[in-house]
Amino acid sequence: MTMTAAVSYLFVPGNRPERFDKACAAGADVVIIDLEDAVPPEEKDAARAAIANWLDKSKPVALRINSADSSWFEADLALCAHAGVSAVVLPKAATVEELARVRAAGAKSLLPLIESAAGFANAAALASAPAVTRLLFGSIDFCVDLGIEAEDRELDFFRSQLVLVSRLAGIASPVDGVTTAIEDASLLHSESLRGKRFGFGGKLCIHPKQLAGVHAAYLPQAEEVSWAQRVLAAADAAKGAAVAVDGKMVDRPVIMKAERIMQQASRPAR
Repeated sequence: MTMTAAVSYLFVPGNRPERFDKACAAGADVVIIDLEDAVPPEEKDAARAAIANWLDKSKPVALRINSADSSWFEADLALCAHAGVSAVVLPKAATVEELARVRAAGAKSLLPLIESAAGFANAAALASAPAVTRLLFGSIDFCVDLGIEAEDRELDFFRSQLVLVSRLAGIASPVDGVTTAIEDASLLHSESLRGKRFGFGGKLCIHPKQLAGVHAAYLPQAEEVSWAQRVLAAADAAKGAAVAVDGKMVDRPVIMKAERIMQQASRPAR
């Protein structure tokens, strides 16, 4: 699956190489091997070496390297050009210059992780930078950086802006942050639906258990598919004439929405 069509992004700790193949087989659209938060400082070098030894172009993964202001950034760049790395996630992305350094190291696709005030302030520039495929929202770190105490309505403005700048930059819709409650399927479902309503195109996951719930939430619901089918059938029968469905006028934007729903519904269920 292409990076732009992906819905689920599954993190796997970079210091647990025995989990890499399991993560790839779990059903995620994209697996992100994590060299940053998941790896303690004293294990960074060993994790990097283990990742380099495992990487294979036949099973491409995304790689979250350490931030540009860290002491591990330069060493991590050596992995970016590997044929087995399909995309590089840059945490705490803040400037286009940082992205340029990662791209110059050979990254094929860039996924800036917006998780600070500086990153959000420069989100439009980051979204428009060369090789950027889509933005990722690191909502937990973002709240910490701004002193925001909750991640629900408090982040409405910020989520909307990330969707807007992505659209203006002509890249895929952004990917929403993680749900930390691994066993709470109801919370995962509601947070996934919230992201979808805001215009996000996917969600970061921290455990394989979360994949099915994310896929189900981001697929069109049965009532949406039924509505889209009725709209498209009515529009086809009208042959350009005015027509209404469920008492509402069907115009070109409505038809485009119905077409998008049917396209999303054709995605295989996981």
